Amino acid sequence: MINLFKIKDQKKEESASAAGKAPVKKQSAGELRLNKDISELNLPKNTSISFPNGKDDLMSFEIVIRPDEGYYMSGSFGFTFQVSPSYPHEPPKVKCKTKVYHPNIDLEGNVCLNILREDWKPVLNINTVIYGLNLLFTQPNDEDPLNHEAAAVLRDNPKMFEANVRRAMAGGYVGQHYFPRCA
Repeated sequence: MINLFKIKDQKKEESASAAGKAPVKKQSAGELRLNKDISELNLPKNTSISFPNGKDDLMSFEIVIRPDEGYYMSGSFGFTFQVSPSYPHEPPKVKCKTKVYHPNIDLEGNVCLNILREDWKPVLNINTVIYGLNLLFTQPNDEDPLNHEAAAVLRDNPKMFEANVRRAMAGGYVGQHYFPRCA
């Protein structure tokens, strides 16, 4: 039965190409869902989105978050999103492009956000992830860190943590690590 459908689809493509039309690319369920999510995006005013590969490739996009409060106020932080064809059954892969001194983002750009791991559910969407990333900048979490050093400083000495964030955002060293300017 399945082979009959494949043959039928193949015949349609052949007749379309014989008529001089470009074959229509079928979208995966993940692409359809992502298309819906992006059309319904309600971005916070401090967040922008771009599609470096053009609007035809929705599966790969970038956002920039510019926090307007908290430790990271006036910084600019870029993130890449890679969405698999099995989305929403698996979460998008999110990386921070900006080197940042943060308890929940390591120096390689990996992001520790529960909804990108064990708490992901198919009912969640890209908007939820973007709001979660924004929340990391207004409320960094020292209880589930990727950068254990930053988490310890946040927990034990918030004033020093704030000074370290400012130094990193201005472009400078925090301990042995150099952070390019992001403010």
